[in-house]
Amino acid sequence: MAFDLGIVGKTSEPSRFTYSHKDAILYALGIGAKKDELDFLYEKRGPKVVPSFAVVPTFPVMLEQLGKTGGDFAMVVHGAQRFRVHKPFAPSGELTSTATIRGIYDLRRFASVLVDTHTKNEKGELVAEGTWTIIYRNAGGFGGDPPPKEPSDITVPKDRAPDFRVEETTSPEQALLYRLSGDPNPLHADPEFAKSVGFEQGPILHGLCTYGFMVRHAAKGACGGDATRLTGFDGRFSKPVWPGDTIVTQGWIVAPGKIALTVSVKERDEAVISAASATFA
Repeated sequence: MAFDLGIVGKTSEPSRFTYSHKDAILYALGIGAKKDELDFLYEKRGPKVVPSFAVVPTFPVMLEQLGKTGGDFAMVVHGAQRFRVHKPFAPSGELTSTATIRGIYDLRRFASVLVDTHTKNEKGELVAEGTWTIIYRNAGGFGGDPPPKEPSDITVPKDRAPDFRVEETTSPEQALLYRLSGDPNPLHADPEFAKSVGFEQGPILHGLCTYGFMVRHAAKGACGGDATRLTGFDGRFSKPVWPGDTIVTQGWIVAPGKIALTVSVKERDEAVISAASATFA
C-alpha cells in the first residue's frame, strides 16, 4: 500500500473534546494511580489532572490524520511519544486539538510517520503540544528521506547511581482499564486477536499506559508526587509490556528541572521505554 505524501504538512480540522472530572480520574486509574495519589482521584480535591492526560484529547484526531497517509493500520506500532505541557489541565472542560503530518520517512524496512498535535482550552490558550512517532512495519523502501535526528540534552549519566527508583506492579486488568480512556485496539483486550498478530502470551499493555506510569513515577521521584509540576516527557517504545508486569523507573536529575529516565520490566530485566526524559517546574 503506497503512502499519500500529499498529506504532509496539512493540518486537520479542529477536533473538540469535552471531558468531566470522571474522565480525568479514569485516566489516572488507567495509568496505575493509587489511593496515596488522592488529589488525582477525588473530585473534592479538584481533581488535579496528570499532565500525560494530553494523549486523550489528541488521540482521535491524530488517528484520523494518520489514516489519510494511506498506510496499513494492521502494520502499525507506536514508536515514540513526546509532549510539552504549557498549562495545567482543568478538572473538566472543553479542549480543541489539531494534528499535522510533519513527514513520512523511509527506514528501509519500516516507514516512520511523525504527527504533531496541538491542544488549546476554551480561552484559546495552548495547553499541550505533542509529537507522535508511528511506525509502519514492512512499509519502507519507497525512496523517501530518513527521519530527522532530534538529539536530546537529557541523557543518563554513566558515572553515578540513580537519584530515585520507583517499582510498581501493573494489574492483570490494566489494559482493560486503560482502554476506556479512548484506545479500544483489540490487541490490548482480545487474547485470540493478540495471538493472530504474533503475541502468543496474550494482549499487551498500551505503550501510552506504560508512558503514563513513567510520568507518575517521575513525579513521585522528583516532584514530591505532584505530577502537575511536570512540563514535558519523552520516550521511545522499545519492548512490549504485559499486564501484570512490574514496571521499574529510575531517574537521574541531571540539571535543574531535567530528569533522565530508564523504564524497564523487572521480570525480564529489559528496557521497555528508552531515550526517556522529563522536565519539571
